[in-house]
Amino acid sequence: MNKQETPRQQKINNILQKEVATLLQQAIREGSVNNLLVSVTKVHVTSDLSISKVYLSIFPTKDSKSYLKTLQENSYQIRYDLAKKMKNQLRKVPELHFYLDDSLDYIEVIDKELNEGINPLKYPGTLSNRKKK
Repeated sequence: MNKQETPRQQKINNILQKEVATLLQQAIREGSVNNLLVSVTKVHVTSDLSISKVYLSIFPTKDSKSYLKTLQENSYQIRYDLAKKMKNQLRKVPELHFYLDDSLDYIEVIDKELNEGINPLKYPGTLSNRKKK
């Protein structure tokens, strides 16, 4: 059963999405990492506002898992920086859990299959299985 998000959760999701994206882009610029594009595609905060799932799209995708692992290892520092930045907006910043958003890759595979004339609805085995997070 999927519960509807409250307006407060939606507002916090939007604020976190914007602020985490800003922090990550700033860290990339300061770290002089070339050819890396990270975007925060969505954020979901739990109903008790203690945990937030942050979904990221990382380009180039070949190195995305290593960048994700680095972000996961440094999530406490990111949370601390976020808390300093948002001290007047949120009393407590939720714990940050980072995940890769592979929806664009999945859409690309479906588009490729359709262009090749393979209907993934008729032959569902042609698509790789995705794990819901």
